[in-house]
Amino acid sequence: MKTEKAKVLVLGAGPGGYAAAFYAADLGMEVTLVDDGASPGGVCLNRGCIPSKTLLHLARLVDDTRAAGEFGMQFGAPQMDLAKLREWRTAVADRLTSGIADMAKTRKVKWVKGRGRFGGPNSLLVEAPDGEQVDYRFESAIVATGSLPAAPPGLAGSASRIWDSTTALALPEIPRKLLVVGGGYIGLELGSVYAALGSAVTVVEMTAGLLPGADPDLVRPLAQRLAGKFEAILLSSKVTKLEETAASVRVTIEGAEGSPAAREFDRVLVAVGRKPNTRDLGLERAGVTLTGAGFIRTDKQCRTSMPGIFAIGDAAGQPMLAHKAAHEARVAVEVATNRNSTFEPKAIPAVVFTDPEVAWCGLTETQAKASGIAYKSVRFPWSASGRAMSLGRTEGVTKLIVEPETERILGVGITGYGAGELISEGVLAIEAGLTASNLAKTIHPHPTLSETLMEAAEVFLGFSTHFYRPKR
Repeated sequence: MKTEKAKVLVLGAGPGGYAAAFYAADLGMEVTLVDDGASPGGVCLNRGCIPSKTLLHLARLVDDTRAAGEFGMQFGAPQMDLAKLREWRTAVADRLTSGIADMAKTRKVKWVKGRGRFGGPNSLLVEAPDGEQVDYRFESAIVATGSLPAAPPGLAGSASRIWDSTTALALPEIPRKLLVVGGGYIGLELGSVYAALGSAVTVVEMTAGLLPGADPDLVRPLAQRLAGKFEAILLSSKVTKLEETAASVRVTIEGAEGSPAAREFDRVLVAVGRKPNTRDLGLERAGVTLTGAGFIRTDKQCRTSMPGIFAIGDAAGQPMLAHKAAHEARVAVEVATNRNSTFEPKAIPAVVFTDPEVAWCGLTETQAKASGIAYKSVRFPWSASGRAMSLGRTEGVTKLIVEPETERILGVGITGYGAGELISEGVLAIEAGLTASNLAKTIHPHPTLSETLMEAAEVFLGFSTHFYRPKR
């Protein structure tokens, strides 16, 4: 087996991996980037974030044209060219991957295509697609292998009838009746896409509400809107059996009340979450330990149990978000190059790109209650926003979690049209330790949806111009 040396070796070329490789190269390091994918970008770019948001944009266009009838504008029914939709989705990802490949070349990052497995504490064995094997002896390694769709026992089947998120994003067809198993962000985003494209979508969720982990009052406007888009939303329910027949999938659903009932669907999308991609990497040979959930155990400097080996992104733990991975990448590289750095964010934003979008950061009200933290929750309804009214999208809400004594902003939640573009102001406010007064005194342009953050702060202070709240 051929042996080569690597100063900094990065395993995985997703948002965390290529960010780490590029930053290390910018700091003057010799970098080897290993990935078994056909192109850089990982799941997020090729089979996740970017393709799903591309399709969600198309779904929003469909919904907006339908809603325009309320304003006196009529459009004909959309004509779906499925082949062209696939081409557009693929073209967006291809442009991004080619850009990443060009940046890797410009930075002189060595791109190695192959399956990597650790052979020891400073050895990564890489098998190329043609079977050739190379032993890369590294000084530092960063593991950024991402995650995979979770497949609960009993819910597997043929990819033609029973899909995971990767299959669904490929748009193999638009089924007449689609069951989505899982009411989390993946299930709701993809369910929204297929509902807009013409499928009758039913969602089954085990818990009592959609988007477990998000505050219920933020989820409520979305749930109400989806109730009009989806065929059915079955809460406190679970799928106990899947049977593929000649023409459909027979699904047994057990609800909170009553006996299990069987229903027929053309296709079933299993979207119950993701799991870390840490199996069969040879981590035990490298002396790297895992948590009980299969994540790589790391500290605040992204170090693993073996000196010189770091882990970032989905493989290193929750939250499993691309932007979290990219910021961990910088910490890992800085520590690997003997710089002082830690990953200690006060707020990591989460966004569900449904319509309306749901976004939050920092402390949620649910967490505050469970932890016994003193807080005051204030809300500014978008029904009082001139901009929301002009868009015909008044179902939204902007919410602040504030520390009563200091007025410090602890958490921000936004549900509404474009919430994902608004949440960053909340992240900055929390990271900077800003108060409600700081936010209220920051002049926001009018009329905009961003004003709702300022007005929510004014609600806390008791003098919101557009929303009267009687003093108690």
